[in-house]
Amino acid sequence: MLFTVPPLAGHVNPTVAVGAELAARGHEIAWAGPASALTRLLPAQARILPAGEEAGGGYAALHERWRDLRGVGALRFLWEEALVPLARAMVPGVERAVRAFGPDVLVADQQALAGPLVARRLGVPWVTSASTSAELTRPFADFPKIGEWVAGQISGLLAEFGDAATESAGWDPRFSERLVLVFSTPELVGTAGDFPAHHAYVGPAFGARPASPGFPWQRLDPARRRVLVSLGTLNQEAGARFYGAVLGAAERLAEEVQFVLAAPAALIGPVPGHVLLQESVPQLELLPHLDAVVCHAGHNTVCEALAHGLPLVVAPIRDDQPIVAEQVVGAGAGIRVRFGRTRAEELRDALTAVLDDPGPRRAARRIQASFAAAGGAAAAADRLEKLP
Repeated sequence: MLFTVPPLAGHVNPTVAVGAELAARGHEIAWAGPASALTRLLPAQARILPAGEEAGGGYAALHERWRDLRGVGALRFLWEEALVPLARAMVPGVERAVRAFGPDVLVADQQALAGPLVARRLGVPWVTSASTSAELTRPFADFPKIGEWVAGQISGLLAEFGDAATESAGWDPRFSERLVLVFSTPELVGTAGDFPAHHAYVGPAFGARPASPGFPWQRLDPARRRVLVSLGTLNQEAGARFYGAVLGAAERLAEEVQFVLAAPAALIGPVPGHVLLQESVPQLELLPHLDAVVCHAGHNTVCEALAHGLPLVVAPIRDDQPIVAEQVVGAGAGIRVRFGRTRAEELRDALTAVLDDPGPRRAARRIQASFAAAGGAAAAADRLEKLP
């Protein structure tokens, strides 16, 4: 099995869990993608086949330009400056990897479009790894012009790397016709009974993570309810105003809530004693000790919180986050607030609601049960092993 992935933790993490399960069953596993990034994201023993190193002038530079974009601007940047250039950069390396490794199946992340392009060219069976469910919910149904523009980006890429037959077929490299592994469940996505049979909702797959710096576990206050605030690894610098609202809400809830704030200290400044500020946190290990999560509605963070039965306050920023936030709200497992304009009082009220109202916690636990029943990495490995 060859996994093709972009250099993003949220897209790599599910493949780590599935890869470990497959390896334990005796399969040979490798990853193809930008090697310097994958080295940081994958276990030390992972076999990495380089593809697309430093596309687009370097991922750090791309992040600097992407960080403050919103809405259609962020979408245009995602396709024009990230996904299409990444596909171009990865194709030669993925082709070398396929020829050298000889996979029986290629598992392509939805944002690693080089995988399907090469698999189709070389006749290798391929499946989709959908690390977020946003694109499975017809996100542009109400905005047809945007949907047409995205389709045009895909068509241009196919014309560049395909032939007349593949172009006319109208196939979409984001969605395998053989198998789509969706790391969520209908209970969260909201598509119960309304998805194709080859879309396998396996629930989140949590793999080993790189070791985090020492966390001060002794500072967790047993007398207060505990809340994690995290904007993920890519959005922290954009959160200066939001962090101000977080500190304001923390001040108003000081008697009853301890905030664990994952953020750069330089952006936050001094914090009161009941706010535990850390540059990074061991999130999976920390979640069992919490009562709620405030986040940007990143798919990984949302699923990790719900897998522990925790209600959410979500403040989406861009990309798939508004869709994931609506899934959380639609499932009854949390409350949405405005990332750019949230005041301390609004955040306090939302957090108080998810902590005090039993409804969001019941919904979170219902989704938690659906995740457990779906099977995660083991279910994904089962589906891959049963491919014809």
